[in-house]
Amino acid sequence: MARGKLRIYLGAAPGVGKTYAMLSEAHRRVERGTDCVVAFVEHHGRPRTEVMLRGLEEIGRRTIDYRGTAFTEMDVEAVLRRAPAVALVDELAHTNVPGSRNAKRWQDVEELLAAGIDVVSTVNIQHLESLGDVVESITGVRQRETVPDEMVRRADQVELVDMSPQALRRRMAHGNIYRPDKVDAALSNYFRPGNLTALRELALLWVADRVDEYLKQYRSEHRVSAIWGSRERIVVGLTGGPEGRTLIRRAARLAEKGAGGEVLAVYISRSDGLTSASPKELAVQRTLVEDLGGTFHHVVGDDIPAALLDFARGANATQIVLGSSRRKAWQYMFGPGVGATVARESGPDLDVHIVTHEEVAKGRGLPVARGARLGRARILWGWVVGVGGPVVLALLLNAVHLGLANDMLLFLALTVAAALLGGLLPSLASAALGSLLLNYFYTPPLHRFTIADPKNIVAIVIFVGVAISVASVVDLAARRTHQAARLRAESEILSFLAGNVLRGETSLEALLERVRETFGMESAALLEREGDVAPWTCAGRVGLGRAVERPEDADVDVPVGDHMALALTGRVLPAEDRRVLAAFGAQAAVVLDRRRLQEEADRARALAEGNRIRTALLAAVSHDLRTPLAGIKAAVSSLRSDDVAWSEEDQSELLEGIEEGADRLDHLVGNLLDMSRLQTGTVTPIVREIDLDEVVPMALGGVPEDSVELDIPETLPMVSVDAGLLERAVANLVENAVKYSPAGECVLVAASALSDRVEVRVVDRGPGVPDEAKERIFAPFQRYGDAPRGAGVGLGLAVARGFVEAMGGTLAAEDTPGGGLTMVLTLRAAGGGPAAGGSGSAVPGSAVSGSVVSGAGGGVPGERLGTSERQGA
Repeated sequence: MARGKLRIYLGAAPGVGKTYAMLSEAHRRVERGTDCVVAFVEHHGRPRTEVMLRGLEEIGRRTIDYRGTAFTEMDVEAVLRRAPAVALVDELAHTNVPGSRNAKRWQDVEELLAAGIDVVSTVNIQHLESLGDVVESITGVRQRETVPDEMVRRADQVELVDMSPQALRRRMAHGNIYRPDKVDAALSNYFRPGNLTALRELALLWVADRVDEYLKQYRSEHRVSAIWGSRERIVVGLTGGPEGRTLIRRAARLAEKGAGGEVLAVYISRSDGLTSASPKELAVQRTLVEDLGGTFHHVVGDDIPAALLDFARGANATQIVLGSSRRKAWQYMFGPGVGATVARESGPDLDVHIVTHEEVAKGRGLPVARGARLGRARILWGWVVGVGGPVVLALLLNAVHLGLANDMLLFLALTVAAALLGGLLPSLASAALGSLLLNYFYTPPLHRFTIADPKNIVAIVIFVGVAISVASVVDLAARRTHQAARLRAESEILSFLAGNVLRGETSLEALLERVRETFGMESAALLEREGDVAPWTCAGRVGLGRAVERPEDADVDVPVGDHMALALTGRVLPAEDRRVLAAFGAQAAVVLDRRRLQEEADRARALAEGNRIRTALLAAVSHDLRTPLAGIKAAVSSLRSDDVAWSEEDQSELLEGIEEGADRLDHLVGNLLDMSRLQTGTVTPIVREIDLDEVVPMALGGVPEDSVELDIPETLPMVSVDAGLLERAVANLVENAVKYSPAGECVLVAASALSDRVEVRVVDRGPGVPDEAKERIFAPFQRYGDAPRGAGVGLGLAVARGFVEAMGGTLAAEDTPGGGLTMVLTLRAAGGGPAAGGSGSAVPGSAVSGSVVSGAGGGVPGERLGTSERQGA
């Protein structure tokens, strides 16, 4: 069954109209006769969205009971049974209620696609996983619901739904996105013009990169070699000399003049033995170009100008930056140089910049590479001199005869010249032709191919021997030079590979990309199989070339061990490249093994942590949980005793003991359950704006009266929190402070505002905690110092920190001036929660809310943007 196609409406910000656009497309498809259904679309009470849902078939939702509250989620099984051609699934980043078929909605979509159902979905740019830190730095809000970038990148179509910040703020002000009571806070916080402009830029750049990938794939599939200047890409040609830094900075300035400009620095390893690159200087230049936002590339090429132009055209570059030649003036007799050759052969689609620098004419400049060994031009000139030279010389000597000895020296000079230019074969031809001409024209009897004087025979034999010897030496030197240059190029590549490993570029995909780029291939893949007859599977692949399922189908395949192979497509590489490819393949195998070992280590670490938690839990159950149970049991047994007549006062005391034991047991079990939820990652807060004085007093119910002093000013700004989680966190902190406070000393709970944050401080006058233990007290099942065994299982502070961090806050311990411990709880001030997370308003939860929130919806003109609100009991 063919996999379904995914189309995503990507929103630049909440409220731009993603859902409306998706429903409009659904109506168009239905009008064309397409079997299209609504798998899950939330209209949030917006009239226009609700109207757009009319006329579309909706699949019934699945009801899930979670912590005493009923929630509705997309019924994946029902959609699969219905098997429509197209399914609409809103809010791709949504987190499903625990107990659903999958944890995330994008995983539900994966199932639909695997079943051959086309899916149309929506997501906002701030919900992409890779942009979480960027969005938080811009808006101050951490997105709790994300979708992997790869899920969106693999979509068959991505359409940006965009709107100017001014228009979006007008829509907000008209009440078309949020309820009227939320508009002012949203406009002054998350929906500020700067925030919206930055989010819009993120969306545009992300989609531009996606379009660039499409363009590269199209150019590769259609073999387009011409440059399409859709954006400025500047290639910097590096030689390893000190002028490279100047070139990189110049290219960076050129890139800044155009939006979306890129800088690609490339160093080409030459195989003619004439390279003089400094590895240290190349490392400095690589760091510089990466600091300026560019990329560094290493390519092997015998012909430097051709390799540079091929790289530029392959990268769809628009400009090339080269430095003025470092050669002396007399060295131009060997050729025009790389810069002049590139400028001449670049054509009208590439601009070539020749940048002057301080190293001009100061170093050893080099001619253009001419290929392996002697090069075609030299070989051609060798044949011209070796064959044409003796004929021309014979004609000249017929006019001016200089004697046999001088004639032989002149012919020998031509043979040596042919050997120096063209190598062995042209010099042999010159020696043979020269000996025949000497015999015919200058040794008696003349004009006959016979020799009367034996001395002349010896002279001609010596002439031929010397010519062959010189030619052999020159050819051997050329071959040795080529081998040395090849080995040097290989060492540069291996050094470059080692440098990447040391720099931490150890991902399999990054390594395969280096292989593909270094050898100019279309794609590179690492294939493996479990046995000699098992089918091949792809462990990793990069590039846009054809996919290969077996090593035999590739243009180049290099075995890596018994059951692994490196497969490349694009062109056939010479056999001498296989040694370097084998090194790359071996490193790829090591990287793959390291990645799998890391995964196994992570799983083992998780199992070890789980085992540690389990061991601590058993210890807690064996003592701390049994202690209140023993008290309850003893009190109940006493009350049920028939041989003792208990007074009302005694009965009240026993019942009070039962109640205290039950409360203590309930507290311990609650902390254990909360820690379990934190460990499994099932705590997803519902953030809403609330005043601290509504939550903090409710957290003091578990401590004696008059043991806590509150200082919560009424002028404090509201905070964006989950009320239930905050209440439990503060309760644990206060109970811990009261437990360690001296008799008669009150615990102070004070709050203050700090710019965009609100700080709550729980201050006690107890024994305090040394600096080295301040972090350790937040670990599960940790009790500091000589706390008695009945003092709890050591989870209160761990649960409190987990809940605070889940809401985007921080919790830290400080010393109290004068002695004691202060817990500092920092929360986010109100203003960004609803707009950013899309959670909207939420009903206050119980002591532990354990909320699940849906992703943000889109908005359309005249609509109100809301979100589904979920919270456990």
